Amino acid sequence: MCADFVVISLMQAKPTKSANGQVCQICGDSVGVSATGDVFVACNECAFPVCRPCYEYERKEGNQCCPQCKTRYKRQKGSPRVHGDEDEEDVDDLDNEFNYKQGNGKGPEWQLQGDDADLSSSARHEPHHRIPRLTSGQQISGEIPDASPDRHSIRSPTSSYVDPSVPVPVRIVDPSKDLNSYGLNSVDWKERVESWRVKQDKNMMQVTNKYPEARGGDMEGTGSNGEDMQMVDDARLPLSRIVPISSNQLNLYRVVIILRLIILCFFFQYRVSHPVRNAYGLWLVSVICEVWFALSWLLDQFPKWYPINRETYLDRLALRYDREGEPSQLAPIDVFVSTVDPLKEPPLITANTVLSILSVDYPVDKVSCYVSDDGSAMLTFESLSETAEFARKWVPFCKKHNIEPRAPEFYFAQKIDYLKDKIQPSFVKERRAMKREYEEFKVRINALVAKAQKVPEEGWTMADGTAWPGNNPRDHPGMIQVFLGHSGGLDTDGNELPRLVYVSREKRPGFQHHKKAGAMNALIRVSAVLTNGAYLLNVDCDHYFNSSKALREAMCFMMDPALGRKTCYVQFPQRFDGIDLHDRYANRNIVFFDINMKGLDGIQGPVYVGTGCCFNRQALYGYDPVLTEADLEPNIVIKSCCGRRKKKNKSYMDSQSRIMKRTESSAPIFNMEDIEEGIEGYEDERSVLMSQRKLEKRFGQSPIFIASTFMTQGGIPPSTNPASLLKEAIHVISCGYEDKTEWGKEIGWIYGSVTEDILTGFKMHARGWQSIYCMPPRPCFKGSAPINLSDRLNQVLRWALGSVEILLSRHCPIWYGYNGRLKLLERLAYINTIVYPITSIPLIAYCVLPAICLLTNKFIIPEISNYAGMFFILLFASIFATGILELRWSGVGIEDWWRNEQFWVIGGTSAHLFAVFQGLLKVLAGIDTNFTVTSKASDEDGDFAELYVFKWTSLLIPPTTVLVINLVGMVAGISYAINSGYQSWGPLFGKLFFSIWVILHLYPFLKGLMGRQNRTPTIVIVWSILLASIFSLLWVKIDPFISPTQKAAALGQCGVNC
Repeated sequence: MCADFVVISLMQAKPTKSANGQVCQICGDSVGVSATGDVFVACNECAFPVCRPCYEYERKEGNQCCPQCKTRYKRQKGSPRVHGDEDEEDVDDLDNEFNYKQGNGKGPEWQLQGDDADLSSSARHEPHHRIPRLTSGQQISGEIPDASPDRHSIRSPTSSYVDPSVPVPVRIVDPSKDLNSYGLNSVDWKERVESWRVKQDKNMMQVTNKYPEARGGDMEGTGSNGEDMQMVDDARLPLSRIVPISSNQLNLYRVVIILRLIILCFFFQYRVSHPVRNAYGLWLVSVICEVWFALSWLLDQFPKWYPINRETYLDRLALRYDREGEPSQLAPIDVFVSTVDPLKEPPLITANTVLSILSVDYPVDKVSCYVSDDGSAMLTFESLSETAEFARKWVPFCKKHNIEPRAPEFYFAQKIDYLKDKIQPSFVKERRAMKREYEEFKVRINALVAKAQKVPEEGWTMADGTAWPGNNPRDHPGMIQVFLGHSGGLDTDGNELPRLVYVSREKRPGFQHHKKAGAMNALIRVSAVLTNGAYLLNVDCDHYFNSSKALREAMCFMMDPALGRKTCYVQFPQRFDGIDLHDRYANRNIVFFDINMKGLDGIQGPVYVGTGCCFNRQALYGYDPVLTEADLEPNIVIKSCCGRRKKKNKSYMDSQSRIMKRTESSAPIFNMEDIEEGIEGYEDERSVLMSQRKLEKRFGQSPIFIASTFMTQGGIPPSTNPASLLKEAIHVISCGYEDKTEWGKEIGWIYGSVTEDILTGFKMHARGWQSIYCMPPRPCFKGSAPINLSDRLNQVLRWALGSVEILLSRHCPIWYGYNGRLKLLERLAYINTIVYPITSIPLIAYCVLPAICLLTNKFIIPEISNYAGMFFILLFASIFATGILELRWSGVGIEDWWRNEQFWVIGGTSAHLFAVFQGLLKVLAGIDTNFTVTSKASDEDGDFAELYVFKWTSLLIPPTTVLVINLVGMVAGISYAINSGYQSWGPLFGKLFFSIWVILHLYPFLKGLMGRQNRTPTIVIVWSILLASIFSLLWVKIDPFISPTQKAAALGQCGVNC
């Protein structure tokens, strides 16, 4: 064909991904690479594959938008600026802009053509849709009547498929412009057109070879080949996306926050400038409390400035990494289950958690389950052995009938139509048989529990007559037992089961074991030696997999080419079973999980909450994330304070070089970009990376474990001997292995607090990692929560104590990690996480103030004018408006919000107050407090029987005192008003409202004290009488029923008014 100008129809040919790179969906050339060596990505939103020349043309002469998502193209590094671009921020971008040459199709070095572009190293960055470019040429009869050699035209595609019967809009090219800028009429244009056609033929041949069933099919998007091509396109789409919250809701929400801040400033200006002269002490205390409450609100509010939702695409994950009939390319995952005391954490609950893991919807050779028994209990070992046997029947039943959830206790307890969507005739019969099998399994577990109640004097012995090594939980050797796996037998259908490993680390007197954090670090090392999954997921023993797709949900983020490289963990929300209908003590914590965590997800990611979290193993090893130029940019606060950067200053150069540096504290030791896959790469680069001595100082003296740290994609190093793995696994859980290493300091779970989860997540975020919050429609994990008041307060006490420990440590986010990449709002969230227990001191003072005001007939606010009253009304209105708008964009119910407010006061006046003093004693005086495991035992005396059980604890004293004081104050205030006449009722209403506000917040606590309606605990009666007696004496001293004139007459000071 000798035509100089050709228009190619959308339906004429469809370019496909070449064998060694991505193909531009407009012109068919390879997309090439950017200046940094990565795949060139034109659109940062959808990554639609477009080569650089097409990207430049679209920005200069087109509508400047991505053909797929219609997002306006941002200027990439090295590209010339066009109208509408933001101001320059980097001097190197300006240099590259002016050095960039727009020639006759012969671009610079990033424009790689055809087979010369080897992008195999970035194979995970795949395009999304296929939209071929319509290059301009001579009119072809019957295609575009309006196109002529005099009116050059370029078609602007709007979707990946266009119906041939629908006319395609034509965008006219300005003939007055230099056509070389369009890539037209150049000398080598004919060669380029012919080269492009050859590539299309070659690409189409590759597609037909890959999908032989599509040969001879319809090549225009219909028929079998069209379906195959659509499947390929779907596999290249993102595995997840951000679902934006309505801008109308968010903008109004942010406006109200700003207004509330302004109102607060005017409110404090009035409060400070109008002291109460006759009650100066009460006024001063109230102002100090209010200032602290305002600071606490700021720390809690601004991290919720950018809330987002996320959505995953499991079908795309399967198309990309788990095609049917092909070996699965999904990453291996090691799942950790931690338990301590089988009497407080019943073995049946742990067994259900393990069974839900073993039956998860994931390739069996890619999943391993490790159970940490930190109490070295033979009961846990035997129950796990029984669980492994039952799993051979349970797992195939779950996968055959696709049941949810896959924890048998909770599956059979569901009060739903279990026949819904079940079409196999054998299901009912098999379900009955399985339920009978499970009941027999429960009886065996119960028998083991009953046997464990009576400990023999000589200790436990195993079936072969030898003594159980863990008879002394504080002094025993390390124990490992592999129950299931590649050599552990098959299920009843003859299929393999995931590996199940029992681990009890060595404990000896004189060695610190660091509680749960130490146990988790032992599991990291054992799993690295035995299976070395690329990702780790930890759950508490009472948190079962409510969704069999949980691991796939996490992999949608971890294996995403754009997100995975800088994601340290994927956190799932905690959901609970067995909570009373009204959630009296806010056990569900809905406000935190559905509001605060969504807000953090829009900044740098949610905090780690201790369970239901999938980790990148490399992040736990202390490596840096792979950061881009955009990630290294200063945040908006620095930009607004320091102005836009016109040159690379010292701080910017330091931030870029910090990725490559190995620092001691906030910055990690290694850079993942320097790590080569496999031991061979490590052997070649060892002298460059670091010496073997430094590796051992960091990771410990285990060559096999050190070798596994360089296998970034998981798996066992090829040079290891399988026979020596178990021996090495015993070695890495020895009690002295962590001595003089960085375990617990820079690697793994961080030591220094009973809430090791906060510290661990904080260290990762300080290194520059980001985390993801995943909230699929079906909760992935469910657990049990303490519904008893005393147990709930003890749980909150432990959390608050951990926060106080971090506040008084070197890892306090107020002063730690400023050399890292922690974002400002994320830092505020962490500060709020560790300072909230201190709020208990002003809170308890503020809750006592109304009673004191009623008893003394004074108030914390002077008589206010209409102008001053407006500020109080506006302040209360802004508080309610903020709460209501939060409920709107989050979907949280008003009852959940109110329960959260009530328990904030209950916990603040009890557990948080105790935590402050216990933390001070522990850190300053070295007086340690015992860690108590929250009981996970289920109710056996009926639904919510545990809710009404009264267990005395000293944590109940402060809120009980606050309640009684306010009740006595209300009685005293009303009696004084009755005695003083009509004029004293006005000031009384303000004081009564204040006191009623306190009592309403403590109402669930009062109900918990009373237990069931027909029985009141003796201890409550004793405390009530004692406190009532104290305040009765105070009442007599005040004597409110005697008028002032009567008092004066009694003292002989009567005047003319007597």
